[in-house]
Amino acid sequence: MRSLTDCSPFGLPTIATTAAVVGRTPWSAADAPVGLPPAGKMLRALFRPRDGGFPRGPGGPPHHLRGGLLCFLACAPLFAQITGTVTNQTTGKPQAGATVALYKVATRTGPELVDQAKSDAQGNFSINQTAQGPGPALIRTAFDGVTYNHMLTPGTPTTGIAIEVFNASTQPGGAKVEKHMILFEPSAGQIAVSETFLFKNEGKTAWNNPDVGTLRFFLPSGAGKPDARATAPGGMALGAPVIKTAKPDVFAVDFAIKPGDTRIDVAYTVPYTAGADLAGKVVSQDENTYLIVPNGVTLKGDGLNDLGAEPRSQAHIFGLAGAAYKVQLTGAVAAAPAAAAPGDQGGEAADESGPRIEQIMPRVNTKTVSILIVALGILALGFALLYRASPTPPPAASRRGPRA
Repeated sequence: MRSLTDCSPFGLPTIATTAAVVGRTPWSAADAPVGLPPAGKMLRALFRPRDGGFPRGPGGPPHHLRGGLLCFLACAPLFAQITGTVTNQTTGKPQAGATVALYKVATRTGPELVDQAKSDAQGNFSINQTAQGPGPALIRTAFDGVTYNHMLTPGTPTTGIAIEVFNASTQPGGAKVEKHMILFEPSAGQIAVSETFLFKNEGKTAWNNPDVGTLRFFLPSGAGKPDARATAPGGMALGAPVIKTAKPDVFAVDFAIKPGDTRIDVAYTVPYTAGADLAGKVVSQDENTYLIVPNGVTLKGDGLNDLGAEPRSQAHIFGLAGAAYKVQLTGAVAAAPAAAAPGDQGGEAADESGPRIEQIMPRVNTKTVSILIVALGILALGFALLYRASPTPPPAASRRGPRA
């Protein structure tokens, strides 16, 4: 299956391949003096010479190690929570009552809820857990029936996160379909149809109507079950539910159209015989509608404006002025050139005429032994310095009396 992206010199899409997330501690609260913060209490007890703590003076850890432990333990509480502020971009004020949830993404069963919290009157929220693991985490905020996703990639700050939400409305408001592209890919006895809808919402409210959906599209008779994927502004493609409407040939996609650019892709197959009529309707009130066929396929029909071929993929693009079409398609998608057999002279000639590919190993791989020797030398030198710097016990007192 193929999808469309908007990168043509005509301001139209091209075709791109679609892919489809112990023991007893050396301190206790009773040992610590009153008035110190938790980290200070722990440090105070940690460096006591009792209960297994590190002794002070000779025999204890070097001062630079104490400083490193001090910095690490003092900073540990900072990484124990996720904080931020939720702002309503419709009103321009902090938003109270929004549900902010932390999800662990790198799981086999999909996003896994870790913890959640409500934003307070100032829009602030705090989650006292972190998503353990090397992968990214997801902050999902729910407000007024719409969810807003914020990815936390490893290394990004987990405090002071700014979350933007909007009031929602069942009316489109400033949302509209700016471009609608229909790609036809005929094969043996059927046509794979990929429809891409590019929404632009220039208002300050999110369009959300779970009862009847936001996007409506026409499904030809005999078509297979449609599949829909939607991409919110600044987000990733996610599966979107398809719901029925009062009309048997019109379906809807339930996905909120937030301010900004939203993309919805719908895919299905239709039985087809080459040269027969293929009829369809446009029920999404588009500003611009385009019919596209890949290289090797011919499309004919009335009311089409031939816009030529896209340079890179050679896909042919036609503008559609009306709200319906009836076209005939012939041909098949041009196959990619087959690789030449190893014994084929033509293949060998082609290999000799083009640039040769040489596998070049990284420099680090060629100096592995040297790097290991240097690293071991540095470690040995460090141990030697630490051994020499360790205090030696004072000499035992002589049993003899002082000389006369």
